[in-house]
Amino acid sequence: MPTRAVANFMKQQGFLEEPPDACDMHFAGLYFQPRIVFPAVIVAILLQLQSIPASAGLHFAISAVLCWNTLWPSLNPFERAYNRWVARPQGRLELVPAPGPRRMAQGMAAALNLGAGLALLSGMMPLAWALQAMLVAAFSALLFGRFCLGAYVYHLIKGRVAFANSTLPWA
Repeated sequence: MPTRAVANFMKQQGFLEEPPDACDMHFAGLYFQPRIVFPAVIVAILLQLQSIPASAGLHFAISAVLCWNTLWPSLNPFERAYNRWVARPQGRLELVPAPGPRRMAQGMAAALNLGAGLALLSGMMPLAWALQAMLVAAFSALLFGRFCLGAYVYHLIKGRVAFANSTLPWA
């Protein structure tokens, strides 16, 4: 049985209410991508201690992949990998192309990574650190708090303030 936070997260991401078992499996699948991208962001941040260009390059690479996912959600390499190597062999639900709120979150992460890379190459270290801190905060809220800032902002922009607030993990 999914917790209220998991059910709220699924609604926040743009997925309709699902039976409890399906919701838990779907939730686990949706966490596949951030569990890979967040460590890559941490590596990009730590790389700047050794090489600013390498750090910026990794931020650009992450941004490019997330942009790809936003523009062509049916070709998301993370979801394809999950479906092929996790969902099918284990008899789990396959992930479908991301709805608008999930794509907004990926787009925001892409923009923050692009900004961090550009700030690093421009020598604007305080800006790079601020953008990196935003990435760490957003991914931490997502992975540890089951709150997706990008999806929340999507609903706010659409004028669905009450709905957005109802999807908070503590609602």
